[in-house]
Amino acid sequence: MRVRVIKISNVTDHIGSNKFMMKCFEAFFDRLELVDWQIPQNMTQTFKSADLITCGDGQLSRVVFNIGRNRYRMICGYHFGINEVVLFVKFVGTHKEYDKVNVCKIDMFKKVR
Repeated sequence: MRVRVIKISNVTDHIGSNKFMMKCFEAFFDRLELVDWQIPQNMTQTFKSADLITCGDGQLSRVVFNIGRNRYRMICGYHFGINEVVLFVKFVGTHKEYDKVNVCKIDMFKKVR
């Protein structure tokens, strides 16, 4: 199934003017256009360094992608639907920033009301 990312614009806005980081994420998103995932384990088959994380308490499970040869991390919630896989971006940052967050609770792009 094809993959849809919610919201790539949050990622590009967060990256800002860091050209190297932008290039790494663009390469990652380009690769997503070629995948055909049917089950969550397909994500780790496509991206060998990705990790599937099971979260409890009714939270969505997460996947952690290592991007730019492990310089950057992206945490996504995911949903395998009937026709597509949806990745919900929860965190984008450096490996050092990632080490400070709770994978299951982070949602850096959530709007505060």
